[in-house]
Amino acid sequence: MSSETTPGTTSGTAPGTGQWTPTHGDPYRPVVYRPERMPHEESLARAAGLRARMEERRTVRHFSPDPVPEQVVRDAIACAATAPSGAHQQPWTFVLVKDPVVRQQIRAAAEQEEQLSYDGRLGDEWLAALRPIGTDAVKTHLTDAPALIVVFQQRYWLGPDGTKRKHYYVDESVGIAVGMLLSALHLSGLAALIHTPSPMRFLSHVLDRPENEKAFAVVPVGYPSDDCEVPDLLRKSLDQVMVEV
Repeated sequence: MSSETTPGTTSGTAPGTGQWTPTHGDPYRPVVYRPERMPHEESLARAAGLRARMEERRTVRHFSPDPVPEQVVRDAIACAATAPSGAHQQPWTFVLVKDPVVRQQIRAAAEQEEQLSYDGRLGDEWLAALRPIGTDAVKTHLTDAPALIVVFQQRYWLGPDGTKRKHYYVDESVGIAVGMLLSALHLSGLAALIHTPSPMRFLSHVLDRPENEKAFAVVPVGYPSDDCEVPDLLRKSLDQVMVEV
């Protein structure tokens, strides 16, 4: 085995170590990738188990204030940060908000925008689509949940000296990362919600983010409350979402 690789990795650097630096313009330097192939029986069992676990995932809007293990949240964010991205530019920032005062500021600003939306800015068609979900302008989850993960997309790279370089496929990259974040949180026993108040410019102000970052989503994280309810919804079946050619 090459000294540059360990099973399932592309370099000898242990996970979580080392410091990423921009690679713009660097030459292509491939390394060996030889992950161990999983036996079919184990692969089938894992896939079936994962499918069953993910079928249990629900968007939760009623959270218990009970604290969650912070390392679980950190590990979920680390999992999200392994997402593929355009030119491996990793155009995301995850802001973990635990301070109740800051969460209250976010809620107040979000509810102000949401009230305008529900009072007519959304339009009748969008409001009709939301009706089965049971949402309104009151966003208690932003203060009830013990933590918020505010995801920002980096529209371009901003160096310490003010140098700017465009990022590519930012929406797609960050969207994939958020999906992986939701999966990691759920599989770790936590509940979450994707909240996208519109517009979201206030988040950059409240959290003092740099000019190259734009808010993408707010993800409250915690345990469901004892009286938690969710909409009675039915997911599309596999044959409704998959086409074989």
